[in-house]
Amino acid sequence: MSGIVVIGAGQAGSSLVAKLRGLGYEGDLTLVGAEPVLPYQRPPLSKKYLLGEMELERLFLRPESFYAENKIALRLGARVDGIDRAAREVAIGPDCLSYDHLVLTTGSVPRRLPGPIGGDLDGVHVVRELADVDAMAPSFETGARVLIVGGGYIGLEAAAVAAAKELKVVLVEMSDRILQRVAARQTSDYFRELHTRHGVDIREGVGLTRLTGDDKVSGATLSDGTELAVDFVIVGVGILPEVSLAQAAGLEIDNGIRTDPFGCTSDPYIWAAGDCASFPYHGVQLRLESVPNAIDMAECVAENIMGAKKPYVPQPWFWSDQYDVKLQIAGLNTGYDDVVTRAGDQGVSFWYYAGDRLLAVDAANDARAYMVGKRLIDAGKTADKAVVADPGADLKALLRV
Repeated sequence: MSGIVVIGAGQAGSSLVAKLRGLGYEGDLTLVGAEPVLPYQRPPLSKKYLLGEMELERLFLRPESFYAENKIALRLGARVDGIDRAAREVAIGPDCLSYDHLVLTTGSVPRRLPGPIGGDLDGVHVVRELADVDAMAPSFETGARVLIVGGGYIGLEAAAVAAAKELKVVLVEMSDRILQRVAARQTSDYFRELHTRHGVDIREGVGLTRLTGDDKVSGATLSDGTELAVDFVIVGVGILPEVSLAQAAGLEIDNGIRTDPFGCTSDPYIWAAGDCASFPYHGVQLRLESVPNAIDMAECVAENIMGAKKPYVPQPWFWSDQYDVKLQIAGLNTGYDDVVTRAGDQGVSFWYYAGDRLLAVDAANDARAYMVGKRLIDAGKTADKAVVADPGADLKALLRV
C-alpha cells in the first residue's frame, strides 16, 4: 500500500490531510502522531486549559469521526523509527508504511534545562504538549511558589495563569528585558507593567545558576546570588525545530528542514510544513513558529502535492492572551529602526518601521489597529507616522490611500 504519509499530528498535519481530501485526493492517506490523542490546538494549553476553563474535547481540532469519514488512517501514540528514502518507506516498530509522498509536520521541541544544573529534577516542567500541562496542573495551588525561567510569550502566559490562580510567581529573564528577542522595548514595558500590577515578581538581567533538591526541586540559585525556595519550576526558554528524523534521513537542514518555495525538501518525494520547516523568504530561509503558518503552509503544500506549483508566501500574524489583554501581532519586525506608539480607545498599539516602511504592529486590546495594520502590511503598503501617532486620526483612512 502506498499513498501519502504525514508524520506529525499537530495543527499542520491535521490541516494538511484535511486539505488533501478537500482537494479531491482519493488515495491512501495516513496521519502519524507521537501523542496518544487526536490532533489538538496547542495555544490554549498554557491559557484556558491550564486555568481549567477548557475541557480536553474542546482542544481537539476535529472529532474522531472526521478522520473515519474521510478515510484518513490515524496512527497515534506511534514512534517513527526512521525513513528509508530509497525504498520510500517509514518504519514504525515492526511495521513499514510505503509512500508516494511523505510530509514531515513534526513541529518543534522545547529547550530544556541541562541535567547538571537540576533540569532533570521532578517538578521542573516545560509547556509544549498536553502531557506537559497535565503534569504541572496539580501544582497550581493557591500560595504555591513557582519559578518561571524565561520572559518570552510562553513564560509570560504561564505567569499570567499562575498569578490568576493566586500563586507566588517569580519570573527570571537573563536578557536585559522580557520579550527582548521578539518585541520592541515599548511592548516589553507594557507587559512588564501588566504583570507587576498582577503581583508577578519579574527579574530582568538575571539568569538561573542551578536548581536544587533531592529528587524534587525545592530551591533555585540565581545568577545574582539570590536563593529562592520553590515548589515547582516552568521553563520557557524557546523551542527548536524537530528535525531528528529528517536529519537521520539525510535531508538538508537549514534553520529547520530546508524546503523550496513550494514546501518540497531536498528529496522530491518528501515535503515539510509548519514549525519544523524553513522556506525561502527575501533571501533567507525563514522559519515561523505560529498556528497561522502551520495551517497556511500545510495547505499550500497539499495544493503542491496535487500539482499546483504555488509558492508559499506567508502573511505572518500571531497572538498572545495574558490576563484580560489580547495581544495581536501583524507582520515581522525584523530590521526595524523606529517604533510609533498609538493610544487606542481601550488599548495601545506599537507600529514598527524600517525608515518609512511599515513592518509590523503589536496591538494590545486594540483590534482596529491590528486589523488596519495587517491589511496594510499584507498589501505592501505603509502608514504615515504622524497619522498613526495621532489618537484622534481615523486609522481606516490609511486603507484608502
